[in-house]
Amino acid sequence: MFRPKDSLLLVLCVLIALLAPSDAMAKRYKIATISPDGLGWMNKLRAGVDEIKEQTDGRVVFKIYPGGVQGDDYTVLRKMRIGQLQGGAVTASSLTRFYPDLQLYNLPLEFRNREEVDYVRERMDQRIISGLHDGGLVSFRLTETGFAYLLTKKPITNVEEMQGVKIWVPEGDPIAAKLIQSFGISPIPLPITDVLAGLQTGLIDAVAVPPIVALALQWHNQVAYVTNLPLMYIYSMMAIDKKAFQTMAKGDQAIVLEVMNGVFEAVDKDNRVDNVKAYDALLAQGIKEVQPDLSKLDSWRAQAQTSIDDLIADGKLSQQGLDLLRQNLKAVRDQHSDSDSDSDSDSE
Repeated sequence: MFRPKDSLLLVLCVLIALLAPSDAMAKRYKIATISPDGLGWMNKLRAGVDEIKEQTDGRVVFKIYPGGVQGDDYTVLRKMRIGQLQGGAVTASSLTRFYPDLQLYNLPLEFRNREEVDYVRERMDQRIISGLHDGGLVSFRLTETGFAYLLTKKPITNVEEMQGVKIWVPEGDPIAAKLIQSFGISPIPLPITDVLAGLQTGLIDAVAVPPIVALALQWHNQVAYVTNLPLMYIYSMMAIDKKAFQTMAKGDQAIVLEVMNGVFEAVDKDNRVDNVKAYDALLAQGIKEVQPDLSKLDSWRAQAQTSIDDLIADGKLSQQGLDLLRQNLKAVRDQHSDSDSDSDSDSE
């Protein structure tokens, strides 16, 4: 016999079921990266994902696909376009179709040291994040991957010695290929998953990557020399399709932004330290450091400028963005020069 108190109990059970978070009610976002699982930054990302799930009471759930199981950066972007993925942790250069001036930081031989990077990024990172947002992506704090150094099978000290070098560029990245071609080199485009085999078979004999990348992907075992010249600055980011991001409630969007910006701020700092250690590790494992011919640096920069001019002429880089970058670089160099002058005066 059904009693009134049974009816009350049933109502309470239904209310609890409706109010309690469930996996069926959660917004799920699939995020992919080529980075192997278990790296320090991946552990931080997973901790951030767990924190978001907790803070949103299970309304927002991220599923991470590491190790390139969803393909390289360009494959990840294609899958985002058709909705198979909602986001990716990718190199900035792969996102230039959303905002061409992303590659300002990647231009060869623009930055000379980390102090210049920090000065410019403090003033220009938000411009990049806003540009991506206008292009349809929500990104979080930019993260340093590091200065790319030339790792080769034979010593390289000047532009002339680069002739005939078979250097890897990411498949599907025509801008990187154009920049490499400015040095008179024929780039070899390959998916990142094929680079190790390419080095082993001789299909390529050089890569230009930050030390932490060379170590993480075991490419350092296939080269013998590193040219001690920071060729370009590489950075990465996690980006989510804006339409997918906006399916979250406003409050949940704020939580995701706060947590993920915190995660990538920590990763940014860690990568700076880890790259210094990784460079030393390369030398400790027998890779020989080659000092570039400093008298030829102007010719390196002149070659790089040729490709930059072409990018601007083709509309793949804005003159305004380049001018802003170089204004900031001039400002930090002037500061450094003034500081050196003051030190000289104090010592007299």
